[in-house]
Amino acid sequence: MPVPEAIHRRRWAILGVLMFSLLIVVLDNSILNVAIKTIAAPAPTGLGATQSELEWAINSYTLVFAGLLFTSGLLGDRLGRKKTLLFGLVVFGVGSALAAMSDSPAQLIGFRALMGFGGAFVMPATLAVLMNVFERDEQPKAIGIWAGSVGLGIAIGPVTGGLLLEHFWWGSIFLVNVPVVLVALAAMVLLVPDSRDPAPGRIDPFGVILSVIGLVLLVYGIIRGGELADFTDPGVLVPLIGGLVVLAGFVWHEKRSDHPALDISYFRKPAFSAAVTAVALVFFALMGVTFFSAFYLQSVRGYSALQSGLLLLPLAAAQMMFAPRARLAVRRFGARTVCAAGMLLIAGGLVAFTLYDAGTPVWIMELVFFVQGAGMAHIMPPVTVSVMQSLPREKAGSGSAINNTFRQVGGALGVAVLGSLLSATYRGEIEGHLGAVPPAGREAAGESIEGTLAAADSLGPAGAELVARANEAFLDAMHVTALGSVVVALAGAVVVAVFLPGRGAGRGHPPRVAEGARESVRR
Repeated sequence: MPVPEAIHRRRWAILGVLMFSLLIVVLDNSILNVAIKTIAAPAPTGLGATQSELEWAINSYTLVFAGLLFTSGLLGDRLGRKKTLLFGLVVFGVGSALAAMSDSPAQLIGFRALMGFGGAFVMPATLAVLMNVFERDEQPKAIGIWAGSVGLGIAIGPVTGGLLLEHFWWGSIFLVNVPVVLVALAAMVLLVPDSRDPAPGRIDPFGVILSVIGLVLLVYGIIRGGELADFTDPGVLVPLIGGLVVLAGFVWHEKRSDHPALDISYFRKPAFSAAVTAVALVFFALMGVTFFSAFYLQSVRGYSALQSGLLLLPLAAAQMMFAPRARLAVRRFGARTVCAAGMLLIAGGLVAFTLYDAGTPVWIMELVFFVQGAGMAHIMPPVTVSVMQSLPREKAGSGSAINNTFRQVGGALGVAVLGSLLSATYRGEIEGHLGAVPPAGREAAGESIEGTLAAADSLGPAGAELVARANEAFLDAMHVTALGSVVVALAGAVVVAVFLPGRGAGRGHPPRVAEGARESVRR
């Protein structure tokens, strides 16, 4: 059935509202990274949070968000995508207001988890609504714009956070979400139509519970492994293996159920399975890079949080410029060629990181960020289109949830695995240079470049040599980690080159129904 004419006429305004809603969630995650040092400061400047508490202020959101993505997509298909989107925004806004008023790190961790609960209902619903207000021939363009807004949020978050912290207290980075949520809610009530699966069938509560438990255990194990920089620790292996076993049980149950929460047969389609794998791999590589880029720019190069955020703007500019046009390249060359080329661009940018030193010119860094943004802009829209158009429109919520779950798990793995590699390499490089540090502080000084720089600062003028050694050790560790990212990006290039459809695939879909015919069908 075609999209009703009244909805079709306002489709671009609806997309603007969806992008605005999505931007809030994406922006919040990148903003928090800027405020970490401020929140760690003693009251009244911050909350006096420890390193572990700071990590869980971030991880509590990720854990709840990733665990509920699939469930929220199913609920959207069943209950209505607009309803779940409104619900998610309200919860996210309430969580933001409470987080801004937190009196302790424990409260902040709890309210961040509440924000993750709300965010899990927002992200899948935006893409699911998009698929139901655009006809098939316009979906690639709309998805390109949607994907560009994700890149914009990631890049402007640090800039926004830096500006807020320069003028207001740390809670402002959360409180700023509240008026934005109110505007988004009003626009959504007025413009966004509701849609749902007309024949959702019986609910599969056992499958839903298995998916939540499996994803939470898996993501917790990944996060814990990154914290300890040791994936052989029992506290890491037990949840990791437990999560994989539960998810395997979920797949087994779904294949045998007559009313599955997820139709496993979708994964037999090469275009679908290759696309979600590519999503996971590209975010594995890029989230790891984002992790060590922040330390490189601020700790080694000495830029402020705001300056570091500004340096990332070419990444966002490239995505905003190329993502909406990626469909044109796909139409000419095919998704396989375009996505493989995008992966190779990202791999090339990562190779450049292996050549960085403490004096690399800014223009070179800006060019590399632009190239990486261009690469991502030619991957995310085509693979998202491949995922979403592999499923019936009624199942748009489920498709969006699967796409975002793979993205979230891939990103968490990237930060954990590549962060562990960075940490282990750095410790090995710096341990021989900590002789001047008192024995009581030597372990903390060797954990990260921030710890080493803090120890060097306590040594006074004698710490200058330690600062130089710390920078050298970090650069060596970054080079090794960047090589690991290159391997992952190249693996992604192979996956899309082998399994995504080539030029001409997918042509012959029915064109968008003419307006007269649409009106006739509607009547």
